[in-house]
Amino acid sequence: MLRLHGFPVSKDYLASTADESIKFAKKIGRDVAMKIVSPDILHKSDAGGVRLGLGSEHDIRDAFDGIMKGARAYKPDADIKGVLISPMAPKGLEVIIGTKIDDQFGPVIMYGLGGILVEIMRDVVFRVLPVSPVYAKKMIEETKSFAILNGVRGQTQHDKGALRKLLSMCSDIIESYPEIREMDLNPVIAHEVGVSIVDTRIILK
Repeated sequence: MLRLHGFPVSKDYLASTADESIKFAKKIGRDVAMKIVSPDILHKSDAGGVRLGLGSEHDIRDAFDGIMKGARAYKPDADIKGVLISPMAPKGLEVIIGTKIDDQFGPVIMYGLGGILVEIMRDVVFRVLPVSPVYAKKMIEETKSFAILNGVRGQTQHDKGALRKLLSMCSDIIESYPEIREMDLNPVIAHEVGVSIVDTRIILK
């Protein structure tokens, strides 16, 4: 759905066996990420369901077996659809974008610093939807991590325009699909040019 609306998501493949995982990784042609796919496992890392930077057949096979074993141990009755094989995104700054239906304000959107730092720094801002490009710009500028986006102390600048566009696109899609209760893009990696959506979770009403 997100790809149809122009979101910067990669071409992924769902594997049900280790051999399929290897086949899809060869089709992608570079290092891959592997993630468990189950409606019953929302926090994939907690279940040992995420492996990154895999290139060799041996590593991919071991990762598939380990992910499946970890998922079954984490939630024995989980409905496991398979393992998602995705190209590794280039390095950059991790941010998080999420939407939900607030009891008081209705649809709201959140933006902030992502990765492991999101729980430590709490560097996030909220807005009531819809969000115009002007307010998307203000959201980004209100975060502590805005200085990092700007390339603090000579570091690489990241594409703030692409982040503004992505926030506006999230606003548009929530307006277009009122049946969406929650949508999380986590992480989104901001690059010098463009952004990559690494993982997405959508919960319907």
